[in-house]
Amino acid sequence: MSTNGNNTGPSNIGGGIKDRLSSMASMAAGTAGDARPLPFLTNEMVGGSVPAIAGSEDETVWNAASQACGTEKIHYTYTVEDGRCWYLAIPSSAMASNPNSWCPLAAALPGNEEHWDKETVYIYEQEGLASALRWDTETGRIQVFIGPSRTILPKIQSMDANFVTINPDATKPVPWVQRQLRSEQIARMTGLTVLLSGVGVALLAIAYILTINFMSITLGSDLRKAEEKTRKASNELMTMAAKTLQNDSLRHMVRVQELLDVLGDNDGTLVRYEVSNNGNTVEWEALVPQAFSAGGVPELRGAKPMPGLEEDGRVRIHGTR
Repeated sequence: MSTNGNNTGPSNIGGGIKDRLSSMASMAAGTAGDARPLPFLTNEMVGGSVPAIAGSEDETVWNAASQACGTEKIHYTYTVEDGRCWYLAIPSSAMASNPNSWCPLAAALPGNEEHWDKETVYIYEQEGLASALRWDTETGRIQVFIGPSRTILPKIQSMDANFVTINPDATKPVPWVQRQLRSEQIARMTGLTVLLSGVGVALLAIAYILTINFMSITLGSDLRKAEEKTRKASNELMTMAAKTLQNDSLRHMVRVQELLDVLGDNDGTLVRYEVSNNGNTVEWEALVPQAFSAGGVPELRGAKPMPGLEEDGRVRIHGTR
């Protein structure tokens, strides 16, 4: 049986929140676009599932997808259902000529709009390339088939299952996630927030000064004393505005960007940056290749390697400042 994919599946609350946060970061960073993403299919796509660990779903999916694609620079998307993370991923290099695009097959992941059940085979075809998403009835593992239509379609249609053909024009696009790009967008959003906060305090200071001046002129009482109070208040408020513009948030934002730049040049990933004790204590952790020597880079001097290796074979280093 073949039908057009236009069903209403169970809502994905976690995915919706993730999409909204990503959109806010893109808008604040100036990278959001109004154009609807175009459907795009590549034979470099992989799919799979990993156990869902509360609070670490994104990290777990990224590690698994990076190993499957053979590179840390990937675009991926996932949903969480039945205690597992179901994902699709492609190397970022495959997006070189298709930057504003999405894969309609992602709409069939559990919890997304086109997903009916795990007994159904979901099909999408584009420009002579066909793809299918199904679940193995014995193991429950996700399977992705991609190849020329003349080869893949007969093989898929020979399966004893129901079929749903996904219509990309009738379903909501599921955006890809690029981890390094998202980190840069959040850093830019933080900088914009700090700048707007400083401007807001400066405007409040100006409004307060104008109000005090107006009251002193209107009341006409003890102009010298009022002038002295106004000057004192002006100095205090301008000092407050200057401190706001040069507060700890700006300093930490610069430090985070500095770490991202250094780690990005050495195939490293920043996984934690924590500020405590009223801003007096900073701890951070990053994943770096085994051959990478933290002591040789001034920006990471003092960082110490932690025992053992991560799942992707890299070393976790811990630094303070």
